[in-house]
Amino acid sequence: MSFTVYMVRHGQTLFNSFQRMQGWCDSPLTDAGIDNAIHSGKLLQDKSFNAIYRSDTMRTKNTLIHLLKESHVPENTRLTPIESDLFREEFYGFFEGQNTDKVMETVGLPYGCRTFLNILEKYSIEESRDFMKKADPFDLAEDNQEFWDRYDKAFDFLRARQNDDDQVLLVGHGTAIRSIVSRYAPEINILKSPKNGSITKLIVHSDTIEVSYYGNLGETPV
Repeated sequence: MSFTVYMVRHGQTLFNSFQRMQGWCDSPLTDAGIDNAIHSGKLLQDKSFNAIYRSDTMRTKNTLIHLLKESHVPENTRLTPIESDLFREEFYGFFEGQNTDKVMETVGLPYGCRTFLNILEKYSIEESRDFMKKADPFDLAEDNQEFWDRYDKAFDFLRARQNDDDQVLLVGHGTAIRSIVSRYAPEINILKSPKNGSITKLIVHSDTIEVSYYGNLGETPV
């Protein structure tokens, strides 16, 4: 069995624009974020989806609202989105809501890094989670094992509900998308984050995942 997942990063939020850590905490879409959602909706408007999923956050809910307005499917016949906390962003624990640059300097300095990009270049996105867990004075941030325990369950959640050749829409989060691509398509460069409203196409099999493209904003056919 295999099915296709079009994973959209939610539109820009206030915390995104303020450069603040936004994992399980939430903030509203900006005007630019609404435009992001509309743009991704236009890219996907000719797709026929068998199911729609999102994380249980306000930012994915509102992204979907604006995205689906671009759909050719009449509103009264659209699918009801399925929400789950399994699709949430990485949890940053004590660092939630704090300035991103300051947090990553705190997390990276013991390893000779001052930015998240430094950590990705010198180590990996997987190790970045373990570093953050060690830096969290409350020991709440997700380490890599905890993150993947949750996301393995998320993909099993999808597999249990979908059929062969289904097309699925999933509105999710940037670091989660980066992490999925790092794990299943390590040849793809994830140094650049997928932009808000971009689309990453996954082919989900019974035991693995293929990445067809990453962070597509319409540069290539969706």
